[in-house]
Amino acid sequence: MLKQQKIDVTDRVIGKLKNGEIELFLENQPIGKIKLDEQIRPELDHHFEAEQQKIFQHVTVTEGKDAKYTDCDDGGWC
Repeated sequence: MLKQQKIDVTDRVIGKLKNGEIELFLENQPIGKIKLDEQIRPELDHHFEAEQQKIFQHVTVTEGKDAKYTDCDDGGWC
């Protein structure tokens, strides 16, 4: 005899932001979506920002052909 059972898969669900919605996936299989409205504002870590339904990371990059990269922290220590 077969029996229905409910399994918690919460920690395996991945969300991807797309077109004003969060698409939900379980092991690359689409399982649903969360529609976002204008009232929802994401809370992001330092160096990240949300703009026009996209998420951006602020990074430091080198410019120029001979530029060298030095890793510095927020306090200015390199």
